[in-house]
Amino acid sequence: MHSLKPPLAMKRPRPPSPPPLSPASTKQTSPPPPPLKSLHPNTPPISSKKPKSHPKWVPLNLSQTELSLPLTFPTGQTFRWKQTGPLQYTGTIGPHLLSLKHIQNGGVSYFIHFTPSESAAKLALLDFLNVGISLAKLWEVFSENDSRFAELAKYMKGARVLRQDPVECLVQFLCSSNNNIGRITKMVDFISSLGTHLGRVGGFDFHEFPSLERLSAVSEEELRQAGFGYRAKYITGTVDVLQSKPDGGAQWLLSLRKLDLQEAIDALCTLPGVGPKVAACIALFSLDQHHAIPVDTHVWQIATKYLLPELAGARLTPKLCSRVAEAFVSKYGEYAGWAQTLLFIADLPSQKALLPSQFWDIEEKKSTKIEDSNS
Repeated sequence: MHSLKPPLAMKRPRPPSPPPLSPASTKQTSPPPPPLKSLHPNTPPISSKKPKSHPKWVPLNLSQTELSLPLTFPTGQTFRWKQTGPLQYTGTIGPHLLSLKHIQNGGVSYFIHFTPSESAAKLALLDFLNVGISLAKLWEVFSENDSRFAELAKYMKGARVLRQDPVECLVQFLCSSNNNIGRITKMVDFISSLGTHLGRVGGFDFHEFPSLERLSAVSEEELRQAGFGYRAKYITGTVDVLQSKPDGGAQWLLSLRKLDLQEAIDALCTLPGVGPKVAACIALFSLDQHHAIPVDTHVWQIATKYLLPELAGARLTPKLCSRVAEAFVSKYGEYAGWAQTLLFIADLPSQKALLPSQFWDIEEKKSTKIEDSNS
C-alpha cells in the first residue's frame, strides 16, 4: 500500500405634496438663479454621495488540474450549490455567500455576494475546497498504481473532494437515503430555507444552513408534509441525539475528525438513519477520513469490474462491503476515497460524454471478457 501525505499547497418613495399656497406666497418673486454649469461639458453632476465599491471576481490561484467545478459540485458530494451561469456555481459556506467560476485560462475565480468578513470568507472557502491537499500529487501516485486511472485522469482533471461542515453534510446524506438527486435537492432546499437568507443569485435563494437549535424546532410531521417520507423521523431523531451531547452536537461531530476511520464510522452509526454507507459519505466529505469508501451498488459494480472481478455476480453483503473498501485502500492508499470519488464520477452517465467513445469501447470489451471468464 502506498502511503501519501501530500504537502500543503497550498421602489423609490414619492416626494410629499407641496403645502397649499398662502396669500403671501402668491406674490411674484424673482426666479431662482439657473444651476451652475460645469466648466467641462462631460463633467458629471456633482453628488455628495460617496461612490459605491463594486465587488469583483478574485483569482483563487487554483488551476483546473486542482479544481474542476463541473466535476466537483454536481456530482453528489453536496446538494446545496447551484449552477448560476456558464461554468459558475454559487453556494454558502457558513454565513458567506459566494460564487465560483472558471476563467479563460481554466483557473478559478471567486466572487463574494455577502459576508460579515471578506478575509473570513476567503479562509472558509479555502478550507471548504480542501486546498491543503495537492490533487496533482495524489493523482500522480494513483496513476502509477493504476493504468486505468491514469487514462481517466487525462480527461477528468480537477475532481476534488470537499471538506464540508459536518452538520450540513450529515443532514444532506440523511436526505439521500434511497433517493434520487432531484428529490434530495428539494429536501435539502427545504431544510436550508429554515436558515438565515443571505441573498439571491441566478434566480436561486441562498440561506445559511440552519443550526441544530433551529432544526430542533421542526417537527417530524412538518417534514413529512414537505415530502421527506420516512426520512423525517431520522432527521428529527438525529437532531435530538445531537442536541443531547454534553458539548453540543456540532462539536461532537467535529471531534470525529480526530478518530480512526472505524471509530468515526461506529460513532456515526449510533445516529438514527445512519448506516455504514451514509457514515462513510459523511466521513469522507466532512471528517477528514480520506480513505473512507462509501460502498453502494454503483461502487460495487465498479469494484467487481476493475478491482475484484472474481466477485462479479455475487450479492452485495456487509462483509463484501468491507472487502470492497479494503480493495480500494490496498490499491490507492490512505487517500483511496479521493481515487474512488474520481472513478465514481467517471462512471456517471452525465460525465461519460467527457470521455472518448473508444475509451468505453475498450472498457466494454474488458467487461465482456471478465463475464465470459466467470461463466
